[in-house]
Amino acid sequence: MTHSLRTGPSIQETQEEALRRDAEDPGNRDLFLVPPAEGGDHPESAYLAGNSLGLQPRATRTELLADLEAWARLGVEGHMEAERPWLPYHELLTEPAARLVGALPEETVVMNSLTVNLHLLMVSFYRPKGRRTKIVIEDTAFPSDSYAVRSQARFHGLDPETTVVRLRDGRQVLDFLAREGETVALVMLGGVNYLTGELMDIPAITAAGHAAGAVVGWDLAHAAGNVPLSLHEWGPDFAAWCSYKYLNSGPGALGGVFVHQRHLGDPTLPRFEGWWSTEQETRFQMAPVSRPPATADAWQISNPPIYAMGPVRTSLELFDQIGMAELRARSVRLTGYLESLLDVVVPSRPLSVVTPRDPERRGCQLSLRIGSGSAAELAWRLRREHGVVTDAREPDIVRMAPTPLYSTYHDCWRAAVALADCVQEES
Repeated sequence: MTHSLRTGPSIQETQEEALRRDAEDPGNRDLFLVPPAEGGDHPESAYLAGNSLGLQPRATRTELLADLEAWARLGVEGHMEAERPWLPYHELLTEPAARLVGALPEETVVMNSLTVNLHLLMVSFYRPKGRRTKIVIEDTAFPSDSYAVRSQARFHGLDPETTVVRLRDGRQVLDFLAREGETVALVMLGGVNYLTGELMDIPAITAAGHAAGAVVGWDLAHAAGNVPLSLHEWGPDFAAWCSYKYLNSGPGALGGVFVHQRHLGDPTLPRFEGWWSTEQETRFQMAPVSRPPATADAWQISNPPIYAMGPVRTSLELFDQIGMAELRARSVRLTGYLESLLDVVVPSRPLSVVTPRDPERRGCQLSLRIGSGSAAELAWRLRREHGVVTDAREPDIVRMAPTPLYSTYHDCWRAAVALADCVQEES
């Protein structure tokens, strides 16, 4: 390669700086399986797509096979006699999941997938009445969230075109709540915006929503495992998240649910129920009427898929061992380093970074808008020609996420060099 990131030091010297940083701040890459590079000069990928699908922890295969072995050895008796018994298996995930999002254990449960959980929560918390019918989301909400709230509006006999209010950012949300809050039934935003990487001011928006008389919920798909959270203290009514991105639990992995303590055990709150909604102590009495516990477990419906829960448990143990405070500190350093490299590459090319520069207003994702061509084509070239795995969101966004658990400074250097090679400078 002949491309240099700056006038002065050679590209080799720039690479040496990245390697020096890795020696001083190594992260935990050795705990993960990194895909081989499809192109370039390095055996492993520079994997910057953990905001889409996290890498597999090395421990996942061994621990999942152990759960499978219990089925082979014990059959039905594994419900109570397995090393990790299946009947209460979900309880193994409750406390680490609660610690991860800053919640009480009784406020937390791991179950289902993200959008299913959002629907189950909106059954309880979206209760339009009179003029108070509107649902506030961000204009760049993940499409699944948009589909979910529009379908909820239709389910209640409302027109989604007038019921769903799409606002540009947190500032617009606060302004709208101050101006028209009496019309809002539900505020449901992404904690970190999937497209831009912006971290919302969760406590401020939650407080403003409640002051306006609205219910406030959060989609934390891009926040859980990415930024520190204090859900119990901040006080939203509910939240949900997935665990296949920053939580590294595998494609389609089970999500998590938070319901604030003040709502637990409320007999007036509507909720769908099934066998796992009733208290465990009397579940096998086979009574016709549910006796839900005064915990988030009451929002469960079906018995949990054990082999989908295993990888979540494995991942949560890693977060417990390392700690979100340490991960967040490394995230700020790593993302700041990538930003400093992009500051050299981007200005002379038809590129711009749309993620906020303030580390307090973002997680580990930096989103690039390309001025011409296809985002998917650029991501393909980065991967096939340089072994740099990024994530494209058409038509014009390429997302790079240096994940603090396993990404390296050298990954960031490789991404900047690859970007400089793939996008020509403007004349």
